[in-house]
Amino acid sequence: MIWGLCLLCVAMGLRPVHTAPIKKPGWTEDVNVLMYGVIQFGESLSYVLETTEAKMAEIGRTLNGHKGALRRLGEHTRQAAEVNKQIKGMIELLQEQMSKHQAHTMMTKSQLARIEREETGLQTKVKRLEAYVNNTFPTGIKELQERAVLNASILKGLQHLTQFQKHKIENHNEQISTLQRMSEAL
Repeated sequence: MIWGLCLLCVAMGLRPVHTAPIKKPGWTEDVNVLMYGVIQFGESLSYVLETTEAKMAEIGRTLNGHKGALRRLGEHTRQAAEVNKQIKGMIELLQEQMSKHQAHTMMTKSQLARIEREETGLQTKVKRLEAYVNNTFPTGIKELQERAVLNASILKGLQHLTQFQKHKIENHNEQISTLQRMSEAL
């Protein structure tokens, strides 16, 4: 619409000029008014052009800022993906260690159960042996008592070993619990 009006004004100003003398004195006033309108219109177009250029420059700056923010966001996303990958690796490692500790604990429990059975068996054998010796060989009791004392000290050593193995199992169970809590926290 505005361009059409502009073209109309320009066309009016560019129409052929008659060489005949101007008969209407008001015609020059019309031309002056039209020329003034054309000048005003040109100034308005110039102002619109300048403000549009300023707005375009501002839009360009804003777009550049958004591009920078998008680049930073992309970098943060890549870093987050790397951290996520590292966390998954740590979880897998913790699960592997936990499995190894559980297997070791099961093996140690099995050994402890075997040692406890052997200890019980040895205690039973010692009691039978003492009863047999007391009934069969009353004369060599001193020697048998010494052997019984030696067997009792061996039994005490086995008891200490059993206690040590129990303590070791408890430590493994605590480590497994700690690893489970860590893997659940991640």
